[in-house]
Amino acid sequence: MANQSLDPTRIPAHVAIIMDGNGRWAKARHLPRVAGHKQGMEVVKTITKAASRLGIKVLTLYAFSTENWKRPTSEVSYLMRLPVDFFGTFMPELIQENVRVQVMGELDALPAKTRQAADDAMADTAQNTGMILNFALNYGARDELVQAARSMAQEAKEGQLDPTSIDAQVVADHLMTRHLGALADPDLLIRSSGEERLSNFLLWQLAYSELVFTDTYWPDFTGAVLESCIVEYQARDRRFGGLTS
Repeated sequence: MANQSLDPTRIPAHVAIIMDGNGRWAKARHLPRVAGHKQGMEVVKTITKAASRLGIKVLTLYAFSTENWKRPTSEVSYLMRLPVDFFGTFMPELIQENVRVQVMGELDALPAKTRQAADDAMADTAQNTGMILNFALNYGARDELVQAARSMAQEAKEGQLDPTSIDAQVVADHLMTRHLGALADPDLLIRSSGEERLSNFLLWQLAYSELVFTDTYWPDFTGAVLESCIVEYQARDRRFGGLTS
């Protein structure tokens, strides 16, 4: 049942989610951490369809950070298999829902099968014209900004970029979200599990995003929780540093 407070005319165009709490969800049920990740993958399917049907244009999910390699080897190996399983089982529904998959991050550092699954998903949905499901996989915002700085410095060195012409748009054009064009900056960031920090996620792009934190662990996240977060977003007064009349 749809949230009666939800205004369907003011759905955020770009929603980003830090999917947190898989491990604590599993621990509370005396299950191994990987059980939380497995359930979390099923929730991604549910929320992808819910977001698409709400009219969200871009859904960016923080799937694996550059810092997550520090976790136990067995857990990292499982997390690297998840994209293979996810796309292997969900691809027909993604195509049916007209969802286009994008994956951003340090993809060259991924295991070959994980990278192949990501490449295949992007290729198989390239013709879709609906919502973009944008995975941040082996992604870190500081690393992204360092790479952008290096790229601009190299272009300047080669005479392809006038340093005095560097403005916010030029920087944005060198970030990993450049493929999203005018939709690169999320309108709304949601973080599940009660934690209230950005964890090196989209630090440039979130400059004026509305932040909503929910105590719900990601494996318990539902379409109704998504709608309640959007209702909270709709109650905000977005001024972007200025004043509203």
